[in-house]
Amino acid sequence: MTGPSEPDDSSAERTLESPDPNAASAATADGDDQGSGKKKRGALREGAILVTIAIVLYYVMLTFIARPYLIPSESMEPTLHGCNGCVGDRIMVDKLTYRFSSPEPGDVVVFKGPPNWSVGYKSIRSDNTAVRWVQNALSFIGFVPPDENDLVKRIMATGGQTVQCRADTGLTVDGKPLNQPFLDSNTMMADPAVYPCLGNEFGPVTVPEGRLWVMGDNRTHSADSRTHCSNRPEDAQRGLLCTGDPVAGTIPVENVIGKARFIAWPPSRWGGVSSVNPQS
Repeated sequence: MTGPSEPDDSSAERTLESPDPNAASAATADGDDQGSGKKKRGALREGAILVTIAIVLYYVMLTFIARPYLIPSESMEPTLHGCNGCVGDRIMVDKLTYRFSSPEPGDVVVFKGPPNWSVGYKSIRSDNTAVRWVQNALSFIGFVPPDENDLVKRIMATGGQTVQCRADTGLTVDGKPLNQPFLDSNTMMADPAVYPCLGNEFGPVTVPEGRLWVMGDNRTHSADSRTHCSNRPEDAQRGLLCTGDPVAGTIPVENVIGKARFIAWPPSRWGGVSSVNPQS
């Protein structure tokens, strides 16, 4: 008689080696979860890097190339729209051009007001810390005016030139009448043909080297070089302004932030900012 058959060693090995389907599925699921987690972390890391790069590039642009600026007043109408307490034009200011060239007559520039131009300036920021933080953030991207006395005007004369205005000659530089197509009688509510100085007669003022004489296009509603100049008392008594120290009514070239290039907002106002040289 034959004895009981011996177990087949190869079958046993195959049984031991056969994988557990449930264990395999669990392992696969764990692997998928780990892979998914790594992908999510990788995506977040890439997103953070892209956001950081975008912020750095935007900061570099604002610092060295261009920045948005909100027109807060009506002093440059109709070229630039703006009014106190309402939304005005948002312009892009070119900060690069004047690194390689000098400001010229006719350029519309944004500049920091000198100390004597900032007397009485009050902060436009809220006393509420949270609101002030939001205002500063919006100012960074040009949706709120900066909390500083930044102004926008048109250059009428540069260092070494003599500017003055008389009723019989109008506004002149070095004795030559100026061409000013950017003035609008309806906006100013005054006709330059009838009131050539659009205010008091002034000058002559010889602009010191390295400084600029600037004026608003809305000549009857602009606190510009005429407003801040110094006067000899005897001349002021007879209505003649800007006959004193020529420095007070001018701004240093280094105070210029940049040149107004184009209107970025609102869409209905898209377009370049005119830089007509009034001396040509």
